[in-house]
Amino acid sequence: MRKPQPPAGEIILNYDDYLNLPDDGNRYEILEGVLYVTPSPNTRHQRILRNLGFLLFAFIKKHDLGEIFYAPLDVIFSHISIAQPDLIFISRERENILTEKNVRGAPDLVVEILSPTTAERDRFLKAQLYARYGVDYYWILDPEVEIMEEYRREGQIFQLVKRYQGQVKVRPALFPGLTLDLGEVWT
Repeated sequence: MRKPQPPAGEIILNYDDYLNLPDDGNRYEILEGVLYVTPSPNTRHQRILRNLGFLLFAFIKKHDLGEIFYAPLDVIFSHISIAQPDLIFISRERENILTEKNVRGAPDLVVEILSPTTAERDRFLKAQLYARYGVDYYWILDPEVEIMEEYRREGQIFQLVKRYQGQVKVRPALFPGLTLDLGEVWT
């Protein structure tokens, strides 16, 4: 998998540029120096994020595994790659990457919920970026077809662990002992 490159002649942006972007309700990310702007997500997306977050939070808190966070929260992978994943998990062992303002480094888990405007970016560009910068697990949730894909990093790429469809029970590799009911996530 090759490193994503900005289109020829395009200016490469960095974290300093990112800090000067307007606070206008849009979601800004700089991925390998290229600015991406996404409007706020729809209500279905937010319900799925809330439901998944609630289920994960209960398990993580009960077992004192670490913390989860939701967008908008800056995850700084490098000076030219700043993302705002929908949900992230940072284990106790890696909590040193947390600062008061942002996350500086790769979370253990990144979750993206697809939308028509972000699906291609989430599946390809962000997957490459997350793997290259050291995210161990990547989950992609597609609300349109109710599919969750669980990926694990091997080297600098993600390998599909399993694809789940519909209202099934999931036992994610990252969280031994957790049974995640996708029926509760999709509703």
